[in-house]
Amino acid sequence: MTFDFPPIGQLMRSVRRNALYPLWAAQLLTGYKSFRDNPIIGSPALNARGLHVYRQRLAHWLAASRRRGLARGLSPDQVAEFERNGFVLVRDVLPPHEFSRLLDEVKRYRGPAREMTQGDTITRRMALDPATLDRLPAVRRFLRLPTWRRLLRFVGSQRAEPICYIQSVLSGAIAGADADPQTDLHADTFHPTVKAWYTLTDVAADGGPFTYVPGSHRLTARRQSWEKRISETAATAPNRLTGRGSFRVLEAELLEMGYPPPQALALPANCLIVADTGGFHARGFSAQPGVRVEIWAYGRRNPFFSLPFDIWRIPALGERRASIAWRIGDWLAKKGLKGQVWKPRENVSAFDAMP
Repeated sequence: MTFDFPPIGQLMRSVRRNALYPLWAAQLLTGYKSFRDNPIIGSPALNARGLHVYRQRLAHWLAASRRRGLARGLSPDQVAEFERNGFVLVRDVLPPHEFSRLLDEVKRYRGPAREMTQGDTITRRMALDPATLDRLPAVRRFLRLPTWRRLLRFVGSQRAEPICYIQSVLSGAIAGADADPQTDLHADTFHPTVKAWYTLTDVAADGGPFTYVPGSHRLTARRQSWEKRISETAATAPNRLTGRGSFRVLEAELLEMGYPPPQALALPANCLIVADTGGFHARGFSAQPGVRVEIWAYGRRNPFFSLPFDIWRIPALGERRASIAWRIGDWLAKKGLKGQVWKPRENVSAFDAMP
C-alpha cells in the first residue's frame, strides 16, 4: 500500500493557514479592514450572506451611541452641521495676531520629517512630539484648544487622543508620474473615524482642496446594498486600496446611493475641518504643482470596544505616538517583515517645495 503525501511546501502553507484562523476570526471584532489579507473578512460567501454590512451597521450604531455623550461641550449648530454633512467647518479659529505667531513659528522651524510618495504627490509629515512642540509653543497651545479637542472626540466617537502632525501636501511634485490615488473618491474604512485639517495656507478650488460628499457618513439602504455588492469581490478587486478595505466609488454610484455631488472646500488659512472619513471624500484636483500646509490629525480606534483606560492619553506617550509608529515601521522593514513607505528626511521645512 502506498500513500500520496502533499508536497512539503503545500503542507506548510496549509498548517500556517489553519494556525492563523483564530487571529483572522478575532480581527472581526476590531477595526481591521483588509479583504485581501484576511480570508474571513474577504470571504465572498460570507459577505454574500451579509458579514461586511452587519459589521458596518454595528460599528455605526455604536458610534452614534457614543457621540450622544460626547456632544456635550459643542454648540447645537456644530452638532447639527455634523449630522447634516459629516464634517464640521470652523473659520477664523485663532485671532489674527495668534495665527500670525503660529504661522511664523512653523515657517521658521526646520527639523526631521518623513515623506511618502503616491503617484505624482508627496506627503510630508513632521511629528508633533515633545521635542518639536518645545520649539513650537504656539502650535502646542493650538493643540490644547477646547474646540480642537472636543470636535475630534465627537466626530471620532471616541474619548481618545489623535495623532498630530504638521503636514505638507506637494501636489504634482513628480513629473510624469501617475495620478495621486487620494484624488479618487473613497471611504477610509467601514466604520466612523476622524481626520482633521487646520489650514496654514490658503487652499484654492483648483489647489487640491479637501473634498467631501455631504451626508455620506450616514448609512442608507442603498449605501448598504452597494457595500454588500463591493464586499463580495473586494478580495480580488483590481484596485489595491479597495482590496485593502478603503472602497473607491464613482460619482455615478453616489447618485445611485442618493448622495449629492462632492463638495470641494476651498478655504483661506486659519480654518479647521473635522470630518468623519468613513464618509466618501478625496483630495481635490490640483491644476499645477503646489504646496498645501496644515496641522493634520487622525484618530482611529476599535469601533466595537472602548478600553476603560487609554495609555495614549498619557501625554508622555501620546505625544510620541507618531515617532514610535515610525520606529516600529523601520524595525519591521529592517527585519524584512514589512515595507516602510515613510522615508526619513532631516533639516526640512514644512514649506520646502521639493524633496
